[in-house]
Amino acid sequence: MFTTGFKFFFGLTIALTIGAVAYGYSTGGEHVGPVTLGWKGGVGDHVGYLVLIGGAFASACFAGIIVAFRDADPAAQSHYMGVEAIAPTTPVSGSFWPVVGAFGGAAMVLGLVLGPAVFALGLVICSLVAIEWTMDAWADRATGDAEANKALRDRIMAPFEIPVAGALGVAVMALAASRIFLNATKLGAVVWAGVIAVTIFGLGILYAARPKMNKNVIAGLVLAVGVAVIAGGIVTAVDGQRDFEHHSEHHGDDHGEEHGEDHSEEGEASE
Repeated sequence: MFTTGFKFFFGLTIALTIGAVAYGYSTGGEHVGPVTLGWKGGVGDHVGYLVLIGGAFASACFAGIIVAFRDADPAAQSHYMGVEAIAPTTPVSGSFWPVVGAFGGAAMVLGLVLGPAVFALGLVICSLVAIEWTMDAWADRATGDAEANKALRDRIMAPFEIPVAGALGVAVMALAASRIFLNATKLGAVVWAGVIAVTIFGLGILYAARPKMNKNVIAGLVLAVGVAVIAGGIVTAVDGQRDFEHHSEHHGDDHGEEHGEDHSEEGEASE
């Protein structure tokens, strides 16, 4: 019996192979070249043909591996192991690190065009994701108790995560706020600074006045303020800084020197 995973990858192999042959003939393939991988004739555009054929080969390999291991089917595994049933495994917890890693990868790609700073930021994000995701995967399988696994992970990672997260949060907020101030006028920068300060102070007063408030509400408010400031920083950074007026400090000296030269010229003329 063929497993679901094998059916998917086998179908993908057939689709990619047909696509490669059709692409080869549509881009100038000759005789049976696209069918014979270029042995009897040309294959047309080599890059597109190679990508499609490579994808078909990779899908075929995955299909073979899946059918060999029975797609991790417990019934098939118990049959080959000679036992009635496989012991249930502990389900892994949900993780948002893949999404963060996707943002880090996108930042690295954009950094190749925008500059080394963006690339370095993406590299740092991907490195942090690799560490955090690895610890999550390890903790999920440490014991059979989900609560004990979470406590074990927090005991190891919390001394590092909390200071690093706090430092990064402060740095990002400060950078975003500075972009807003540099984009606004003199009065506008003062107004924006007051609004941000009052908002943060208000959140602190709210938390102190109602310590029993749902933590999800507090976290949502803090997240909303942080996202608003960061979004404002991104928009103003794209818009650019305001025009600064540069006042020269040597106008008076130059003016005095010019008058001195005029008087000296008049004196020489009178002589």
